[in-house]
Amino acid sequence: MITLTDSAVQAVGRFISNSDKPTAGLRIEVTDGGCSGLSYGLRLEDKEAAEDTVIDCGEVKVFVDPASYPKLDGMSIDFVDSLEGSGFKFSNPNAVKSCACGSSFTTGDNGGTPKTCS
Repeated sequence: MITLTDSAVQAVGRFISNSDKPTAGLRIEVTDGGCSGLSYGLRLEDKEAAEDTVIDCGEVKVFVDPASYPKLDGMSIDFVDSLEGSGFKFSNPNAVKSCACGSSFTTGDNGGTPKTCS
């Protein structure tokens, strides 16, 4: 299961309400990249795909594709708004190594292809 804190749900809700397009929910995915090999991807989606796992987080639905789900299962996502900056913070029990920026990670069974963080 993937969970979003109340702060993350509120942030996604703001992004959805400000979107120009109809939005069904938030897609969370894992892609190759970042200095640790795998990166988190977040984007608003207009519909779920047939093979997605759909997680109901109150006013927000989360869509996860089958390849990403095992790398994200058990993860918690928070939204932090502070003087140092604002953004999503990922707590992923599947990550055996993460980079300093917090958006790149490696799992025990799949390290991905590292790339320079930008």
